[in-house]
Amino acid sequence: MLYTMTSPETNEHKRVLVAAPRGYCAGVDRAVETVERALEKYGSPVYVRKEIVHNRYVVDTLAERGAIFVDETNEVPEGSHLVFSAHGVSPAVHESAAKLDLKTLDATCPLVTKVHNEVKRFARDGFHILLVGHEGHEEVEGTAGEAPDVTHLVDGVEGVAALPEWLQEEKLVWLSQTTLSVDETMEIVKKLHERFAHLQDPPSDDICYATQNRQVAVKAIAAESDLVIVVGSQNSSNSKRLVEVALQAGARASYLVDYASQIEESWLEGVNTVGVTSGASVPEILVRDVLEWLAARGFENPKEVTTAAEKITFALPRDLRAPRTNKA
Repeated sequence: MLYTMTSPETNEHKRVLVAAPRGYCAGVDRAVETVERALEKYGSPVYVRKEIVHNRYVVDTLAERGAIFVDETNEVPEGSHLVFSAHGVSPAVHESAAKLDLKTLDATCPLVTKVHNEVKRFARDGFHILLVGHEGHEEVEGTAGEAPDVTHLVDGVEGVAALPEWLQEEKLVWLSQTTLSVDETMEIVKKLHERFAHLQDPPSDDICYATQNRQVAVKAIAAESDLVIVVGSQNSSNSKRLVEVALQAGARASYLVDYASQIEESWLEGVNTVGVTSGASVPEILVRDVLEWLAARGFENPKEVTTAAEKITFALPRDLRAPRTNKA
């Protein structure tokens, strides 16, 4: 694998390798800015269904600014502003919001919306959909809700055997949650093809570019790292996958932390090289805090290992975009 390293040489016995890309993806950036702009435009409170993204720091920071997070639309006062999270929602949630005359702002990641549209299209064409993903995850619930009668969740390799035999007689296509491990998903898909020879592949990969890029980047540092610290929350699917990928790629140990204060001194025993990365919903300030914590313990002058450049951006919901100005 080709990659570049930048920054000064480190102490030969204590190294820090920092993965790039890491942290915020375009979908998360859009979702967080949607809440921020809504608060600026409409004032507090602005309601948000579920966590806008799966990161404790982000949610707490927005709550301090006046965002109110709820589990369901029926907790929102009639006529209020409500933001749908980056993970997407089912048509039933949209209908519930409409009945309460809620002014909705959809912060669903466009890459998740793409999967929703695929579900609707394949369902219209008479397919049963094998959705590879984690049971209970908000993205999976929203995606499956587009066509619940023909969508079958495949949660892990063991989920393949649990699918009913009568699906052999149906038109089948597989789709996936966007934040999965690429390697694990391909293993599940291989098992699906072995069981259902007529299974059709989707027209394009559903796992998002940012998830893939962060997994490639952590692989690049894990092979040289005794310890990999992943900054991210426990309910963040893509962050948890980074821990798994790091271990599979050769790291002796890997841990997921929300904050630098959660790192344990004992993790550094016998460690010469620490790798650091962060999930797609993690602001860079939390990574900087981890690097400062490590520097205080002799792991200074981190080297950045770059495996890709990301330039993708997504437009905000129409109601929050800056008005166009006519140029003379």
